[in-house]
Amino acid sequence: MSSPPPRSFELQLRRPDDWHLHLRDGAALGAVLPFTAARFARAIVMPNLDPPITTTALALAYRRRILAALPAGARFQPLMTLYLTDHTSGAEIERAHASGAIHGCKFYPAGATTHSDAGCTDIGRVESALEAMMRLDMPLLVHGEVTDPNVDVFAREARFIEQTLAPLVERYRALRVVLEHVSTEVGVQFVLSARPGVAATITPQHLLLNRNALFAGGLRPHHYCLPLLKTERDRRSLVDVVASGNPRFFLGTDSAPHARHRKESSCGCAGIFSAHAALELYAELFDAEGILPRLEAFASEFGPDFYRLPRNSDQVRLVRESWIAPRSYPLGDDELVPLRAGEPIGWRMLADRA
Repeated sequence: MSSPPPRSFELQLRRPDDWHLHLRDGAALGAVLPFTAARFARAIVMPNLDPPITTTALALAYRRRILAALPAGARFQPLMTLYLTDHTSGAEIERAHASGAIHGCKFYPAGATTHSDAGCTDIGRVESALEAMMRLDMPLLVHGEVTDPNVDVFAREARFIEQTLAPLVERYRALRVVLEHVSTEVGVQFVLSARPGVAATITPQHLLLNRNALFAGGLRPHHYCLPLLKTERDRRSLVDVVASGNPRFFLGTDSAPHARHRKESSCGCAGIFSAHAALELYAELFDAEGILPRLEAFASEFGPDFYRLPRNSDQVRLVRESWIAPRSYPLGDDELVPLRAGEPIGWRMLADRA
């Protein structure tokens, strides 16, 4: 670890990208998009709307709505994805690739998370789609959890890797695969030992919090996400791998907005909203670990390299300066409670400059 920079310290980075983001639609889209557009040049946009984005036509229409919702003067590019179902065809994958706007396909095991009911019931049902993706070099983005109710919720990532992901990676050896929001030591070790073309995104919550945060002072619904926060040993494995500078691991916030009443209910939704301070939260973690020099590659280089896109040429600036996150933000007729609501965040964004 390097020596810590002085307390009044400004950090300048190549503008980063978010390789796993939920923007929702309608009023929610308009409410949350400005936070991401202020920090990131591009984002891989998740397709689990209701109804889901299952075709190229739906993805392109959603992209138009995102661009229309951008604040004036914002420079942000949404990178669209398709939602794989049991009926996704190779022909649809070809249309998606030909569009130039769709950069991956998302595999949700049916019922694994928010709006995933239409997801794949069996990976064998999408063989033609996977073959087309491999041929066209389109990445597969995986929500890596089994949905078997007999499997402990904290073990579902490890079981998915064993039962589904490891065989898939070996069968489709030219397919690029991202294990989204990796959350366990098992997941980290799998990605480290896998063949070339396998990578993972890591969220701020899985780097900063362990599962005790779900119960700190009482049940904390705004710390509930899927995959769940895991043990301290799992968290440390994530921190250690980003500290190592391994290019298989890169930034993906999985920022997932839900209205307060959907989180604070008898059956609350999974998802943590972090877009309001995503880059600042990563900086806080990297600073605390003494690895700030590693942040730019993790946030701004490894992801574009994996997706075979150019690295951004402009920059963002952060300053080590504490501020208090709002207790909520407006979200249509409701409100949105962010990560660290009413609590300090140790870094702050400054105006960007080219």
